[in-house]
Amino acid sequence: MNFNSLDVIIMIAYLLMLVIIGVIGARRAKSPEDYVLAGRNLGFFMYFGCLGAVILGGASTIGATKLGYEFGVSGMWLVVMLGLGIMLLGVFLAKRISKLSVMTISEYLSKRFGVEVGLVSALIAATYAMMVSVTQVIGMGTILNVLLDWNLSVSMLVGGGIVLFYTILGGMWSVTMTDIVQFVIKTVGIFFIMLPLGISKAGGWAGLQANLPDTYFSFSGIGGHQIFKYFLLFALGMVVAQDIWQRILTAKTIKIARAGTVAAGLYSLFYGLAVAIIGMCAFVIVPNLGDTQNAFASMAVTILPSGVLGLVIAAVVSALMSTASGTLLASSTLISNDIIKRFFKKDVTDKQYLKLSRIVTTVIGILTIVCALWIQDVLVALDVAYAVLSGGIFAPVILGLFWKRATGKAAFYAIIASSIVILAGLAIQGITATTPIIYGIAVSFVVMIVVSLATKQSDELNIAS
Repeated sequence: MNFNSLDVIIMIAYLLMLVIIGVIGARRAKSPEDYVLAGRNLGFFMYFGCLGAVILGGASTIGATKLGYEFGVSGMWLVVMLGLGIMLLGVFLAKRISKLSVMTISEYLSKRFGVEVGLVSALIAATYAMMVSVTQVIGMGTILNVLLDWNLSVSMLVGGGIVLFYTILGGMWSVTMTDIVQFVIKTVGIFFIMLPLGISKAGGWAGLQANLPDTYFSFSGIGGHQIFKYFLLFALGMVVAQDIWQRILTAKTIKIARAGTVAAGLYSLFYGLAVAIIGMCAFVIVPNLGDTQNAFASMAVTILPSGVLGLVIAAVVSALMSTASGTLLASSTLISNDIIKRFFKKDVTDKQYLKLSRIVTTVIGILTIVCALWIQDVLVALDVAYAVLSGGIFAPVILGLFWKRATGKAAFYAIIASSIVILAGLAIQGITATTPIIYGIAVSFVVMIVVSLATKQSDELNIAS
């Protein structure tokens, strides 16, 4: 293994830098809006970098490399659909979202449809965000397990603990500041080191063609069914993801919000292709892996020289930590703002809310690490997260924004009905099944439309529609 003391020094220096940034971020988080939305004051480059960092995390890097190892270039579709979703959000919804005077997607639904809808959507969206955090902790554990030969559980505890520490300190300001550093390191590590060196070590493109099956060069090699599943899960899921809505609300202007989401989506397309090709190179360079989830880390320690290896691993850890911190904060914001503050502590002061947010972030972080220790599979955790999210609240959010006739009662029953259909279907057919998601989304739209037409709209709840 090439990982030596120089690489360890680089990794330790990087992690210490994140802790320092977390402390600095804590000094800037002086109000709830600072803690949750970074003061709604980000310019284009900071906004674009933060979006790119939060979208492309552990599942995008480790998961897409695994798919590239197993299926070839078509493994890119997981990340491509994330990029497509963020672009759809930027083009069609960013302007509407930016105009909303809310902190969370559930707060919008509560104002649009009533407190019951806000409550159930908060629970679903918070669960989704926490499960995405779980995928990142699993990814960090996988990397540290391969490189340092630590026990997988210990590796998850270390990685998850560091993210939890700096997120608790400064909230969105800490997350934003660390995301910019992580975005730069990740871009350099993937595009300028790992990808060209991987292709070179595999014998160039000609070497890949000579050593890989023809299906590895087909964009449909993974199967149309799987590509459609990724569209349902990730493209639609991105549109109603709290962590993405929360980032959109950090933009200084609507123009920045829209342009930044489109730029981040385009970046995701190139990232997905790059990581899938890295997985193809891994198939040639380190064949017969027992666990293909280790494809990226195994190839890194095989082909990279000392020092460079430390930088690339820091890049992967950057991808993991940026998404983990963003989704962890999103989950805690939903619980703090839309459940505890709304139903239990209505008269909380700004100072008390900051303290509450940090406490809730701590609790959610601990639950995240526990779930990661239990599940231990990146793609399984990601499937569960996006299945519940896209099926549960996609229809109420979209119809709420674009159809004035949609009612609160319809939204409530649509969320409940679709969630039951999806969870029951996944329990019966398995968590990798696609049809429960299709049925759940269909049920949600049907219930929304039918019940809305059969009930009256409450005028006082009909906002932003």
